[in-house]
Amino acid sequence: MESQRSLLVIGLAFVSFLLWQQWQIEQAPPAPTAVSQSNSVSSSSADIGMSSTNSEHAVITNTNAQAKIININTDVLQLQIDSRGGDIIGLKLPKYTVSKDSDELYSLMRKLPGFEFVAQSGLMGRDGPDDTRNPRPVYTTTAESFTLAKGQQQLVVPLIFSGNGITVEKRFTFTQGNYDVQVEYFVHNQSNEVKTIQPYQHLIQSIEGGAESGLMMPIYRGGAYGTAKERYTKYKFDDMKDENLIKPTTGGWVAMLEHYFVSAWVPDQQAENQIYSRVKGNLGVIGTKGPEIHIQPGETQTIAVSFYAGPKTQDNLAKLANGLDLTVDYGILWFISQPLFWLLTTIQGFVINWGVAIICITLIVKGAMYPLTKIQYESMAKMRNLKPKIDELQARFKDDKQKMGPAMMELYRKEKVNPMGGCLPMIVQMPIFLALYWVFVESVELRHAPFALWITDLSSQDPFYVLPVLFGISMFLMQKLQPMTVTDPMQRKIMMWMPVAFSIFFLWFPSGLVLYWLVSNLISLAQMLYIYKGMEKKGLHTK
Repeated sequence: MESQRSLLVIGLAFVSFLLWQQWQIEQAPPAPTAVSQSNSVSSSSADIGMSSTNSEHAVITNTNAQAKIININTDVLQLQIDSRGGDIIGLKLPKYTVSKDSDELYSLMRKLPGFEFVAQSGLMGRDGPDDTRNPRPVYTTTAESFTLAKGQQQLVVPLIFSGNGITVEKRFTFTQGNYDVQVEYFVHNQSNEVKTIQPYQHLIQSIEGGAESGLMMPIYRGGAYGTAKERYTKYKFDDMKDENLIKPTTGGWVAMLEHYFVSAWVPDQQAENQIYSRVKGNLGVIGTKGPEIHIQPGETQTIAVSFYAGPKTQDNLAKLANGLDLTVDYGILWFISQPLFWLLTTIQGFVINWGVAIICITLIVKGAMYPLTKIQYESMAKMRNLKPKIDELQARFKDDKQKMGPAMMELYRKEKVNPMGGCLPMIVQMPIFLALYWVFVESVELRHAPFALWITDLSSQDPFYVLPVLFGISMFLMQKLQPMTVTDPMQRKIMMWMPVAFSIFFLWFPSGLVLYWLVSNLISLAQMLYIYKGMEKKGLHTK
């Protein structure tokens, strides 16, 4: 009985600590979000250059050339594009703020002193404007600001460059309500000779200076990629330091992750691409390179890739590339978490409230586990009823351990009791509760979601601490229904003060997770009362 109670307490404490660590990081002060208004990409990005014959790509700047910042606004994106190279050096999300009560927009990409996160793309190869032998191209455009008007479905931003016998239009196409951007190159060969180019796109981020990880359950900030054979693989900054990634694949994608949000390049899914990484100083790079393209004189070639920057919404990501939705990382229990997330979102579609959806899914999960819960409590009651006989056997065979084991097993067989009957249901249930934990932690849909009354943000703590106090009371009542049999005074005091400790611990928890634990405890209380009443009718002692 006490080992089972200890397992339950340890499991709850462990999950609770993980949740607290996760929330602490989410509530950490954000990095500064202002984007530098410099006229060129800094040399720190440029220094990641390599020759065009290598697996990585040139990032060369010409600080003497005139360049400008192009501002683009849609209903879901605010971008800053440097006309030198057509790189995305700033990106904010109008639908997401830094905190619930803040008007400051969440900055996904930025370029600041000491930290940068930018998206670069271009055309390298023998005749590409981004080849290492040339300064990076400075594109011209018709305006320095573009806005998707209300009711307008698409916004096209064309950037033009001419040189070395070719004309390149780098076209960004934005669609209302979409976080994915179509990036196209229309390359016209104006010369009398064949021109060879090669598309590339990569993400550059400072290794140090971003959000820090937690102790036991870190918020992942780093690279990831997918290939035809490996749908989703994390590639940490430490991995990039150890080895340059070279992965040939059909299709594929690369990304940088930071908890609820992802930035990704998705190249032509039918082409033979190469995924690569590199580290230069404090900058980590992950990207893709397409095959060489030969353009005949007078011919025009079109190259298209997709860029995504926004929340980790699984449906949208799954449409862009195979495995990109797995950046919503549920860990090794993803096969349990994904159905639970689907159930949660389905319920929310009916109740239109994430707090009510949490209550409903907790009811459904606890209800589905009721047969296991019943087995657990009945087994514990049977073991409690056998205690006098077990004590008798232990006294009889206290000097003969070899006979003790068979005698105990015979007693269990005769009384039809499984000594592990109380533990096995708990072991089965734990993965489901951990999977639910990952759903609550990883799902951006729950970020800043309101519930009711004073709970206006399920991702922040209860401002009046009502839910943590109610949780402590429910935990105390559960203890009263399961009286302790330990005799050690210190252990008894620890168990008695456990509800108080958890109530204090949960004061800083996001209210959505406290709501989940509170509802789970209330359901457990109801189930215990019902099960114990049935056992007492059968003559089994429950105390």
